[in-house]
Amino acid sequence: MIGGYSPSDKRGRPFASLLVGAFEDDKFVYQGRVGTGFDEDTMVDLAGRFAKLKRKTSPFAMVPAVIARNAIWLAPTLVAEVDFAEFTDDGHIRHGAFEGLREDKEASAVKPETSKKTPVAPKPEEPKKPAVKKKTPRREAETEGEVLGLRVTHADRQLFSDPDITKIDLARYYGVVASRMLPFAAKHPTSILRCPQGPDHQCFYQKHAGDGFPDEIPQVPIEESDGDTANYLYINDAKGLVAAVQMGTIEFHVWGSTVDRLEAADRLVFDLDPDPSVTFETVKTAAIAVRDRLASLGLKSVAMVSGGKGVHVIVPLSRRAAWEDAKVFAKGLAVTIADEDPENYIATMSKAKRKGRIFIDWLRNERGSTAIAPYSVRARAGGPVATPVTWEELGAIDRANGFHIPDILDRLERDDPWEKAGDWKQGLTKKMLKAVGADA
Repeated sequence: MIGGYSPSDKRGRPFASLLVGAFEDDKFVYQGRVGTGFDEDTMVDLAGRFAKLKRKTSPFAMVPAVIARNAIWLAPTLVAEVDFAEFTDDGHIRHGAFEGLREDKEASAVKPETSKKTPVAPKPEEPKKPAVKKKTPRREAETEGEVLGLRVTHADRQLFSDPDITKIDLARYYGVVASRMLPFAAKHPTSILRCPQGPDHQCFYQKHAGDGFPDEIPQVPIEESDGDTANYLYINDAKGLVAAVQMGTIEFHVWGSTVDRLEAADRLVFDLDPDPSVTFETVKTAAIAVRDRLASLGLKSVAMVSGGKGVHVIVPLSRRAAWEDAKVFAKGLAVTIADEDPENYIATMSKAKRKGRIFIDWLRNERGSTAIAPYSVRARAGGPVATPVTWEELGAIDRANGFHIPDILDRLERDDPWEKAGDWKQGLTKKMLKAVGADA
């Protein structure tokens, strides 16, 4: 449980680390300090909760003086899920990593840990009832596994149903799909959506590296808009994808530039986000309209169903376009299309004005913005996958969330729908910017 926190750090985050403990014989026992690598939304949520729980005295029976000196104390009512490397000689956790709040566990039930839990052997399986679908005995017994030489804990944790997907299934999927995914996702600063207890429980985005991050997930220092520098995550290879799954990651969202050339966009993304009243047939028609408008300007594009409700029209670029050009071009094109057909399109985020229309989301085309990575699973019912498709097959697809892991594994046996895009050499010209009114 969280019993306090260390005050803000040099990056200006509201707290630099959490102080955690557990109940033992009616005493609240200090068990260690947990580093913070949370995304902004998670920090804001926790800060709001902490504000209501502040107290003047320490809730711990005893806490090291060096930690207590500047600590801010909280009533120990929030239950935290914490991963850690090992215990120190004095019984405190080493390299603790916060994985989320446990809304399903009572604070009074949290007892001190003295070592990593040993997996409990499953109870003998009862005879199957005809009307009930059960997991196979192999999955119920498999509490740990290994993918690409990396340990996967809680391997049998079910993440999705229909189809049934466990944590180790997800790790194996990313290990296999990496050959298709990485050409468009590797070496791009990445935000991960972590759901440590599964997508039906609390999830949080993380873009900065935290304590205890595995070596398989590299980090790169990036100067942010406020002038501070922070370490961002990125993925190099299949092992990085698997290591992220071990940490509870389901989704991968990537920048439109690479870590070795951060200031140059290597793609444009137009996310066609429909109002719920808009049919998917209309969304497909819109995607083709955007493709044709881009083609008229001399730009080739590819299509991806998002795994949600929309379609992404993506323009691969040679790594020359400055972010400002990428942004003004994307905005200019979206505004031009919306102005020409205001009954069907809108280029502003306002949901109130979006009724019956498709929002051409151009906002992903600026430094620091992200878009869902190709072949990323989505943390939604059934685990749909953001799937690259050819323009020809898009016409036969009936929904944006119709592809799942088994479908993608089948598709890997076929030609890559984006194979030719890797050879395209194209960029933004002054003529293109002028054509969409973005040359001012």
